Amino acid sequence: MSGAFFDSKTFDNQTRLETGEYENCTFSNCVLAEADLSNFMFVDCEFEQCNLSMAMLKKTSLQGVRFRQSKLLGLHFHACNPFLFAVHFEECQLNYASFYQLKLKGTTFKECVLQEVDFTEADLAGAVFDHCDLGLAVFENTNLEKADFRTAHSYSLDPELNRVAGAKFSVPAVVGLLHKYKIEIG
Repeated sequence: MSGAFFDSKTFDNQTRLETGEYENCTFSNCVLAEADLSNFMFVDCEFEQCNLSMAMLKKTSLQGVRFRQSKLLGLHFHACNPFLFAVHFEECQLNYASFYQLKLKGTTFKECVLQEVDFTEADLAGAVFDHCDLGLAVFENTNLEKADFRTAHSYSLDPELNRVAGAKFSVPAVVGLLHKYKIEIG
C-alpha cells in the first residue's frame, strides 16, 4: 500500500482524506460523499455520524470497521478488498448498497435501514439483523444459515433460492418468506 500511515488519530469534520492506511482511527462528522476511497486501508477504525454515500470503494480494505449513525447510501461494498473484510453497522442508512458475493459471516446490522440492498450470493451465515428495515432487499443464492431476522421487518426472501437452515424469524414478519406465493394470511 502506498500513501500515508495514520495510527490512533481522530478526524473531525473532514471532507477529504489522504490516501493511505488508517489504523485504530476515529472519523466523526466527516462528509466523504462521492469521495474516491479506492485502495485505502481502514483497520479497526470507527466512522460515526459520517456521510460516505456513493463513495468509491475499489480495492478498499475494511478490516474490523464500525459504522455508527452514518449515511452509506449506494456503496458498492462488493468492490472492496475481500481479504479480512469485517464490518459492523449500527443505526446506519445503507439503502441501495451492494454486498454482492461478500463473506459477511456473523456481521451485525443494528437498527439499520437496508432498503433495496443487494445481498445476492453473499455469505450472511450467523448475521444479525437487529431492528432493521429490509424493504425490497435482494436475497438470491444467499447463505442465511443461522441468521437472525427476529426483530427485522419488511423483508421478502425465497427459502427455495436461499440457504435458510437454522435462521431465526418471528411472527408476523415471517410472512416475508411466503411473499412469492401472493397469499393472504389473516
